[in-house]
Amino acid sequence: MVLNRILPLTQQAISTGLLAAEAAQLASAIRPHHLGPEEPPTVVHGDLWAGNRMIDAAGVNWLVDPSCHWGHREQDIAMMHLFGGFGPAVMRNYEQIFPLAAGWQQRIPVFQLVPLLVHVLLFGSGYAASTMQALHATVSDRS
Repeated sequence: MVLNRILPLTQQAISTGLLAAEAAQLASAIRPHHLGPEEPPTVVHGDLWAGNRMIDAAGVNWLVDPSCHWGHREQDIAMMHLFGGFGPAVMRNYEQIFPLAAGWQQRIPVFQLVPLLVHVLLFGSGYAASTMQALHATVSDRS
């Protein structure tokens, strides 16, 4: 699903003048191996950033505003890193319970591309530099 969305969103951002034409070449170079080893789909939140995490008076965490779907769990991990708000203890605990495949840190940029591209289209060129960095990081290290 991630790969099916990256190029069309990139082309839309280019056609509206929000990204340079180079973005299409980079997006076209992304292949399934950039997503890491295959694993069974998992129910993911779909928009897991700090603004969708609430902590009540008892310290219990609640997740709101889900865009749940079956996907790759590194999508949520990448989103958690995109806008911050989840400390290192969260990742340590996650890794203890459900270890991620080796190299997950290097795959964060590819899984951040869809939300970054959506932000470019919704909010403008302020997200263009981050999007280009994620495109470059994705294709340069693992192509």
